[in-house]
Amino acid sequence: MSRIQGSESERRLVRSFRALAAEERETLLAFAEFLVQRGAATQPPHRGPREPIPMPRPATESVVGAIKRLSKTYEMLDRGPMLNETSALMSAHVLQGRPANEVIDDLEALFARHYRDDRAKHPSEG
Repeated sequence: MSRIQGSESERRLVRSFRALAAEERETLLAFAEFLVQRGAATQPPHRGPREPIPMPRPATESVVGAIKRLSKTYEMLDRGPMLNETSALMSAHVLQGRPANEVIDDLEALFARHYRDDRAKHPSEG
């Protein structure tokens, strides 16, 4: 195995990533992408389109795929306020074995609720 370059944090992350199974790696990557999007929210808000862009739910969809789909559907939302709930749902699936379809149902409800709350706070923008 080659020597890992970077800071101690980067080396720890790479070692942890390499120790995971393929599905867990996808989950970690999706979570990292979610955090990056949340970090972008600290910049001036880009409100973009105010209406969700409907994307059909595939018959067989992973929790990671659902988060990506819903992030695109509701691209106008700030991911920061959803981080704890999204993380808890992903953990329930990965760590506790909760079925993906149930977690995806809850993710869809979570994104829809945050969209409704955002619309209520910014009625003139929709």
